[in-house]
Amino acid sequence: MKVVVCAGPPTSGKTTVLKQAARKLIAKDCRLAYLKIDVQYADEDQMFQSELGIPARKIFSGELCPDHCGVLVLGDAVQWAQDEGAEILFVETAGLCLRCAPYIEGSLGVVVLEATSGMNLPRKIGAMLSLADVAVVTKVDLISQAEKEVFRANIMEAADVAVVETDALHGINIDPLVARIERMAPVKEPMMLRGTPPVATCTICVGKRDIGWEKHSGIVRTLDSDLFYRGQ
Repeated sequence: MKVVVCAGPPTSGKTTVLKQAARKLIAKDCRLAYLKIDVQYADEDQMFQSELGIPARKIFSGELCPDHCGVLVLGDAVQWAQDEGAEILFVETAGLCLRCAPYIEGSLGVVVLEATSGMNLPRKIGAMLSLADVAVVTKVDLISQAEKEVFRANIMEAADVAVVETDALHGINIDPLVARIERMAPVKEPMMLRGTPPVATCTICVGKRDIGWEKHSGIVRTLDSDLFYRGQ
């Protein structure tokens, strides 16, 4: 099973990029499946089913970080996609956490960035970009050539990734992404998360809502200090 994990900020164009890539792969007789991971609302699975006729489902992470949720469910998702006869599983995740990265070893990690979102965006999204394989920049038809060059330079400064600039709405320049998917190998068992998850050892993570570091234990920090461990 080939696994393509697609992340990116909300409204960046993740679904549109994947739909355009899916259309081209289906035209080449590839069998696909699609999973959407979101927090509380999603209807993209219905679009993939109705418009492309491929097996699709969604899961809501609820109180979990979407990337945390992905770690827990991707094993089941790969098995489901195999049972559906798919060769390639597209996983689209909400991309809300800027400290985690949803990519797994052996997958194709695709981050979708909106060119109109600001020139400094690549510097702000951490592992979502730095651990990706491909950065797809959407809405490039809405900015100047100079802005495109600055945006690309900022991506390359933040990460060693291939950059694909596209007008995804009209399917322009999706072919480089499709070619990358065709060349990739299946993921291997046991599947492992790419990169190390961020430190999350504190009482906030288990639901304590009090404000102020002195009310918490585990890995904490003050306004004027670096991280330190505070026991109970």
